[in-house]
Amino acid sequence: MTNLIGPIYHLYSWYLWHQIKDKPMPMHVGIILDGNRRYAKEQSQDSSFGHTVGAHRIDEVLDWCFEAGVKVVTIYVFSTENFSRKEEEVKHIMELARQRFETVAQSEVVHRHKVRVRAIGQLTLLPPSVLTAIKEAEDITEGYDNFQLNVAIGYGGRTEIVDAVRSIAVKVSKGALEPSEISDETIEKHLYTAGIADPELIIRTSGEERLSGFLLWQSAYSELYFADVYWPEIRKIDFWRALRTYQRRDRRFGN
Repeated sequence: MTNLIGPIYHLYSWYLWHQIKDKPMPMHVGIILDGNRRYAKEQSQDSSFGHTVGAHRIDEVLDWCFEAGVKVVTIYVFSTENFSRKEEEVKHIMELARQRFETVAQSEVVHRHKVRVRAIGQLTLLPPSVLTAIKEAEDITEGYDNFQLNVAIGYGGRTEIVDAVRSIAVKVSKGALEPSEISDETIEKHLYTAGIADPELIIRTSGEERLSGFLLWQSAYSELYFADVYWPEIRKIDFWRALRTYQRRDRRFGN
């Protein structure tokens, strides 16, 4: 029976792909990478093991996104609240972030797909070494325009909105903007994601069913999909299922 698992999996993956490949795909997908610590615990390992395995899943999942024609991917890797975790765990995550941003220059996936990389969040909260790696990744990929990868790190949805309001308030105080001129579009222009279309689909792994502050403004009409699998264990069939569910939904935008 064990010998049949591989062929059955590939057959099912092929079946799913042929169900979704000719139907409309979301242009922007947000992914909440959740479940690293619980995965590690089930493997009788410490949290650093889960974060390390999870970090190395990103390239493979990005490849699936680009294979499906998803143009923009925003991954939620570290929230502002996560800074309250144990110092050792935070340091390990920051070191992984530094390493992953540094490897962008050698990433076959990034260069093959010509992916522009951006970091969004309160970046001033990050260690200098991570900021240096982010700048290098952003500079190296600045000229790419086929796809875009946004890395939400040191990110909080409420903080993003507060920062946008503050920026708008400064313009009002200087007389550059009238309060009556403030609109949805005004706020959107001052978000970290300014110029990027809102995500049509947001996927969260681990079985938890909440956004945890991820893209609060931008997700107003996003379709939500909660995968009952930890991030380090996500498979292509899990991603194909998320796309299939998105395609089966009737998006009415309040109408």
